[in-house]
Amino acid sequence: MANIKSAKKRAKTNEIRRKRNVARRSDVRSATKKVLEAVAANDMDNAKVFLREAESKIARAKGKGLLKNNTAARKISRLAKKIKGK
Repeated sequence: MANIKSAKKRAKTNEIRRKRNVARRSDVRSATKKVLEAVAANDMDNAKVFLREAESKIARAKGKGLLKNNTAARKISRLAKKIKGK
C-alpha cells in the first residue's frame, strides 16, 4: 500500500474504475450472448431487439474508452451479420 496521500487516492480511484470497467465489460458480453442465443433459436424478432441493446452497450463501452473504435465496430458488424444471414 502506498504511503503518499495522492498515491493512496490513485490506488482507490483505480480500484473503483477497475470495478466499473469489469461491470461494463460483463454487460457487453451478456448482451452479445443474448443476441447469439436468440439467433441460434431462430427467434429473429427478439434477436433484433437484443441487437439494439448490444449496440448501445458496445457504443457506450467505446465512448468510455473500454473498447477501441475498430473493436466496437467489428463486434457490432459481426452481430448484425449473424442476424442478416438467417
